[in-house]
Amino acid sequence: MVRSTQQLHSPREPSPLRAAATVLLLRDTLDGLEVLMTRRSSSASFAPGAYVFPGGRIDEADTSARRIATRRRTQSRLQLTQAIAAIRESFEELGVLLAHHADGSPVTAAEIDDMDRSTASTTVAFAEQCAARGLLLSTDKVFTFAHWITDRDLPKRFDVPFLIARMPEGQTPVADETEQFEPCWVRPADALERHKAGSFFMIFPTVRTLERLAAYGNVDAVLGTCANRSEGEGPLWTSCPRAGLLDGADARYMETDSPYGELAMVCPDGQILHTLDWQNEAPVPLLKNLQRLTAPNPSAMTGPGTNSYIVGDATTGFIVIDPGPNDFDHIGRLWRATQGDIRMIVCTHSHADHSPGAAPLQALCKTRPPILGLPSAATSRPTARFTPDRALHDNERLTLAAPARTDTSAHRHTLRVIHTPGHAANHLCLLLEEDALLFSGDHILNGSTTVVDPPDGDMTAYLNSLDTLDIACANDGVGFILPAHGYVIGSPREAIAMLKAHRLRREAKVAAAMRHLPEGNVEDWVPIAYDDVPERMWPVAARSLAAHVERLQRLAAQ
Repeated sequence: MVRSTQQLHSPREPSPLRAAATVLLLRDTLDGLEVLMTRRSSSASFAPGAYVFPGGRIDEADTSARRIATRRRTQSRLQLTQAIAAIRESFEELGVLLAHHADGSPVTAAEIDDMDRSTASTTVAFAEQCAARGLLLSTDKVFTFAHWITDRDLPKRFDVPFLIARMPEGQTPVADETEQFEPCWVRPADALERHKAGSFFMIFPTVRTLERLAAYGNVDAVLGTCANRSEGEGPLWTSCPRAGLLDGADARYMETDSPYGELAMVCPDGQILHTLDWQNEAPVPLLKNLQRLTAPNPSAMTGPGTNSYIVGDATTGFIVIDPGPNDFDHIGRLWRATQGDIRMIVCTHSHADHSPGAAPLQALCKTRPPILGLPSAATSRPTARFTPDRALHDNERLTLAAPARTDTSAHRHTLRVIHTPGHAANHLCLLLEEDALLFSGDHILNGSTTVVDPPDGDMTAYLNSLDTLDIACANDGVGFILPAHGYVIGSPREAIAMLKAHRLRREAKVAAAMRHLPEGNVEDWVPIAYDDVPERMWPVAARSLAAHVERLQRLAAQ
């Protein structure tokens, strides 16, 4: 866990959460699946003027309506209450009522017209109205699609399931003209296009929910996915978005988006203060003891460029991790960012975008800090030869510490070396122990998988090193991974597990390609094993495929 003394921004308590529920009413048409949406009042305190799904706050009295609610065996009491609240809100806002009689016959439009939709009515009154007509709420037909928790930066926050249900036949939505206006049926893809064009304003959770909904062809497909989950009842995903600054404007992200982990580390309480634009002119502060300077070498292989990390502070001096390519301006910026007080230069491995800047940076410093790392193996390419001033040992610690007269707890930074061969034979990672941060070099990247290029790269070693890092993350409570390319990664163990699973799935496709063309070669197998990758990337993919082939052949020979 990052020390509070290293956080850039003062802590703040996000606004409390309020329980709410919303429902996506769906229907099938000849043009595909449609969802019912409505426009919120322009004077609403939350999302004014936005097109939304009907819903609202859960009232305490919603629980009293359980007596007239039909319940699935797997439906929890909380889910039942949420479904009741969503049904009540859709009735109050749009006059749509998901209910039926004891004999199974649906509620009629005439019965609905006879009921009081006034929002001044209490939930008890709603339940009593239904009970007086012998109606049961069709809560067993309501399923959970998603779970959204309002962003930490917003003053009004909700904890809200996005439920789904089929629109009852014979009912016509009519807005209350107080909170909701202009009910409309819309295909998810059309709503997204209109939103993009600026004519159909929606808030972030609505947009992302529609993006997922657009993948379904009909109502049965959606309901079936939610009803038949192997994990049991629950949402397909849960998200509490985070926001940063991009191109000078607020930009929001889910947990699956690449900037999310960085925002969680830099602004854990949700402040919108961190800029996500990639630039090369100045270091980006991530913590008080951590800066990132990205080299100006963007490409298909390096993403936005190679990240050089600066660890330490003015009282301890600095360690530079991966000084990058031999780029005059980049090296000069590293030197100025540290005021030349560099105590050590560490290279995670010897590739040309990571280590060549070490010697020029060392030459700029009067104290000539040692260049540390592992020497390149004989298997390395000529462009990736590297000899450090001193070779590091697995589990060795590199320490920066302020003089005794200062607060050494806040001004002490210890990097532990973890040998992680695979991407390169001399690859290593570094764990900042005091703040539980892992510098992963090229072993783990954000937004892509690394290339494992034989003979210096080895797929078995790579997979074993992932296991080594997972153990380190578990034992040290690592909260974030800082890759050599891309933003900071959150949920490290989950990221490692997903990466390993991806590699093994790819290996299964390689094995299938080899069985399909037993007399083939790497060039023959790439189009089969990497059919989900753009063809322009196949020459790069062929390197990792060769590593998988070597691994499979070794396993077969055992």
